[in-house]
Amino acid sequence: MVSFITRIGANSIRFVRQTGEIFIMLGKTARYAGQIWRTRKLIVEQLMEIGVKSIPLVIFVGLFAGAVASVQTAYQLKGFVSYNYLGAATSVAIFIELGPVLTALVAAGRIGASIAAELGTMRVTEQIDALEALAIDPIRYLALPRILSGFIMIPLLTVIADFVGIMGAYGVAYLNLDLPSEIFFGSVKDFFTIMNVMSGIIKAFVFGGVTAIVGCYVGFSTEGGAEGVGQATIRAFVLSAALILLNDYILSVILF
Repeated sequence: MVSFITRIGANSIRFVRQTGEIFIMLGKTARYAGQIWRTRKLIVEQLMEIGVKSIPLVIFVGLFAGAVASVQTAYQLKGFVSYNYLGAATSVAIFIELGPVLTALVAAGRIGASIAAELGTMRVTEQIDALEALAIDPIRYLALPRILSGFIMIPLLTVIADFVGIMGAYGVAYLNLDLPSEIFFGSVKDFFTIMNVMSGIIKAFVFGGVTAIVGCYVGFSTEGGAEGVGQATIRAFVLSAALILLNDYILSVILF
C-alpha cells in the first residue's frame, strides 16, 4: 500500500514537473517570435515537411472519413428522417469533429513522432550539445520552426480534409443512395454556419501546437541511445493523441 501511494506521488510530481518544463519551453519559444525572419529558411523547410508532405495522407484519410460518415449517417436516418438532410448531417460532423480530430491524429503519428525521433537522435548523438557550445539556442534553431509550422499548417490541412471529406460523403450519397447533388449540397448550404467551420479551425490550431510542442519536448528530453529514441517516438505519439482528445473535449465545452 505504501509503495503504491509512493508511486502515485512520484508520478504526480513527474507530471507537474514535465508540465512546467513544457510551458517553460513554450515561453522561451515565444520569446524568439521577433526573430522569425532570421529563421525563415528553417521555417519554410518545416512548413514543407509538416504541411505539404502530409497532404496525400490527409486527402486519403479525409476522403474515407467522409465516406464512412455518409454511410453511418444514412444508416441512422433510414426510416426516421429523409435522406435530404444527409448532406447537412455529414458536413456538420466533418466541420466540427472529424476534420480537425482525424487530421490532428494523423499529424501526431506522422509529424509529432517524426519531430521526437529527429530531435531525440540529435540529443543522444550530442548534436544539440554542439549547438549550445556554438552559442546557438536549440529552442530558436530547432523548436521555433517546428512549433510555428505546427500552428500554421494543421489548420490548413484541416480545411483540405473538410473539403475532401464532404466530397467523399457526396460520392457515397450519389453512388449508393442516388441522392442528387442539388439536394445534398442544398442541405449543406441550408445548415452551413461560419461557427461550425471556425470551431474546427480553432481546434486544429490548438491541436497543431500541442503536437509540435510535445514532439519537441520529448525529443529534447530523450535519453538512452537508440532505444531511447524509439521510446521517445512512441511516447510523443501517445501523449499527443491523448492531449488532442482531451483538448477536443475542453474546446467543445467552451465553444458550444
